[in-house]
Order: sequence, then structure tokens, then C-alpha cells
Amino acid sequence: MAVEYIAPKWSGKLCPASQDIGQLAEQSYRALPQTIHAMCGNITLRVEEVADMDLIEFLGGSSPYDLMGLFHPAGETLLSDNQEASDTHLIILYRRAIIDYWAESEETLDTIITHVIVHEVGRQFGFDDEQLEKIEISTNDEIDREAKAMMQ
Repeated sequence: MAVEYIAPKWSGKLCPASQDIGQLAEQSYRALPQTIHAMCGNITLRVEEVADMDLIEFLGGSSPYDLMGLFHPAGETLLSDNQEASDTHLIILYRRAIIDYWAESEETLDTIITHVIVHEVGRQFGFDDEQLEKIEISTNDEIDREAKAMMQ
């Protein structure tokens, strides 16, 4: 008996680049409830390959591939940058850690990025797990509505 396995076509497809992660992050951030936008004020989303080892050690971690995102409040100097403090909040997404997690999970990439953003923002502003879950669900619902509206 012959067994045939038909795999999806991967020819020509690439691993998501920083720009792809950035676009999904912008989509997720735009879909957050307006109350979150009001709390955040000015915010910058940035994608980096991996977290700096000094930062990982500062946070008590052991691998830069475990940190998917980090919220830097306005007014604080970044540990890994030699720049002065900014008046804009910053969310850094770490592409390799996100992709590693994505490869090992059964979640979509946009859902993972939304999760990271919601938790980085929510933890900064003191939200508990139940509140974060509600925000994440409503954000994913909004993303789904936007996607369906674009397809019509």
C-alpha cells in the first residue's frame, strides 16, 4: 500500500521579517480598546532580532530567545541604548523569540503578537490576568472584524 503525503507549498515563502512583525504589531496596537490608547499616549513600536544579553541578565533570564517583548516607559533610558530618555513609550518586540514560540505552538503569528503587546501594555498599567484576557479577546475580535471588512 502506498501512502502519499501532500504538504502545503512552501516554495517561495520566507520566515516573517522584522517588517512583517512590525505590521502585525501596528495592526494589533490599533485594535486595542481606546481606553488603552488614552493611557499609552505617545508610543513607538520597534522590532529587534533578539534582546541584548545585558538586558536578559538584568531581568534575571538566561536566554535572549525567551523574551518576546518589553515595554519601556517614557522618560526611562534604555539599558541597551546609549540614547537619552524619550518622552514616548516604547514597546520592543523580539522577532526571533516570537518566531521560535510560533514554531512550537498552534497559535497564529498575529495572535501571539497581540498577546505580547496586550501583556506588555497591561502589565505596565497594572492590569490583572482577567482584565488582560478580556482586552486580548476584544483586540483579536477587532482584528477579525477589520480583516473581514477588508475582504468584502
